[in-house]
Amino acid sequence: MDSSRRYDFDRIVERRGTDSVKWSRYDEDVLPLWVADMDFASPEPVVEALRRRVEQGVFGYGVEPPELRGVVVDRLRGLYGWEVQGDDLMFLPGVVVGFNLVAKAIGEEGDGVLIQPPVYPPFFLVGPNVGRTIQEAPLVLTERGYEIDFDAFEAAITPRTRVFLLCNPHNPVGRVFTRPELERLAEICLRHDLIICSDEIHEDFVYSGHTHYPIAALGPEVAERTVTLIAPSKSFNIAGFHCSAAVATNPDLRQRLKAAGAGLLPNHLGILDYVAGLAAYQQGEEWLGQVVSYLRANRDFLVGYVRENLPGVSMVEPEGTYLAWLDCRGAGIEGSPADFFLREARVGLNEGATFGSVGEGFVRLNFGCPRPILVQALERMRGALERLQGQG
Repeated sequence: MDSSRRYDFDRIVERRGTDSVKWSRYDEDVLPLWVADMDFASPEPVVEALRRRVEQGVFGYGVEPPELRGVVVDRLRGLYGWEVQGDDLMFLPGVVVGFNLVAKAIGEEGDGVLIQPPVYPPFFLVGPNVGRTIQEAPLVLTERGYEIDFDAFEAAITPRTRVFLLCNPHNPVGRVFTRPELERLAEICLRHDLIICSDEIHEDFVYSGHTHYPIAALGPEVAERTVTLIAPSKSFNIAGFHCSAAVATNPDLRQRLKAAGAGLLPNHLGILDYVAGLAAYQQGEEWLGQVVSYLRANRDFLVGYVRENLPGVSMVEPEGTYLAWLDCRGAGIEGSPADFFLREARVGLNEGATFGSVGEGFVRLNFGCPRPILVQALERMRGALERLQGQG
């Protein structure tokens, strides 16, 4: 990694009063560690590219930059040895749009979409959004962490199951699935004639000892039945811009996606969306390498702090993402732990039950923030638990 520029991730950027979803949801005395939006300044090359484009002063309809597809193709080859063509990409305004689009394109009203809870809440909304039935094959929490019960996964497939929505790296449990796990999932899906839609938006947040494998890169027979969703938005902290991509090497599958999106999706993304996405992929890797190192240190600090200072709370060390899944079932909290920590600690966390019924008693914590904010939030949570258990 080129170390010519050093970024200061301890610097606290004031986000209140900036129309931030993350920082406007709660009262001003609350520390928000909920939505997956990092509190770091975005890479300077991205900011500079946007600045230059804004200074041009005219914002009409835009077209895709001619080099964008090649940049994405080269990146996938360089990171994963995954060979795709420029024509295999379909640019979209978001990954959530992507998995709803896939579910809409495949099958008919009432057909099944299989998911692995606890999982990103918008997965559940695919059902009512596009008239599909959500089917669940929950991950299993063991002493070693979350694992796939492959027998239960296959048993959850019915004759009307059409799509498997994979989340890898997994939000919220932080699993980075191994190649053998992905191979077994793919084998089951191919045998049952399912289309795989893989949300890989957290692909760049993988910590030492683990490797991200795009499931479509396992082989051409898997790629033929897979749509992979990627975006620079999480990796480079530009979630306010909409420059995602669906990667589908099967031309018939791409055509079905285009037909399903006709009249619903824009012909082109916005000019600034393209500018931000291209600059991130071309010039943001130095920033990304540094932020992943910082997040790994945040993760290690968090794991130790929970173990030593939050009685009754446990967590599995995340293998990827900047999200922690805290098990609060042993802390003696009545009702929702997210409500408890908001009320008693003034810390905003995600309610575990929104990730599926198996998430009841859990909270999701975003540690993508300067260490001083993380420390302050954890100390507030410790104080709330000590007061609670002192009452017992």
